[in-house]
Amino acid sequence: MALPEHLKDAAARLEEAAARIDAAREGPPSLEGMREWLDALTDFAVALSEVHRYTNESVHEKLHELAAHVRLPTFRGVAPHE
Repeated sequence: MALPEHLKDAAARLEEAAARIDAAREGPPSLEGMREWLDALTDFAVALSEVHRYTNESVHEKLHELAAHVRLPTFRGVAPHE
């Protein structure tokens, strides 16, 4: 799967988990409700982490493309010391 597709999938799972969190919080307090909330919160945290990682990878790829476009001999993400 291409990077944009991974990002789109992770964002969709993030939204779905957020809706499940809201639904679990609206229900009456119960052990099962707490379990549903915790499962949804875990899924939300995992999806958020993936969105962050894929976004960083996308920015990294774009920086390398930009460096190649301006014919930068090496690109390490840090300005060289003179």
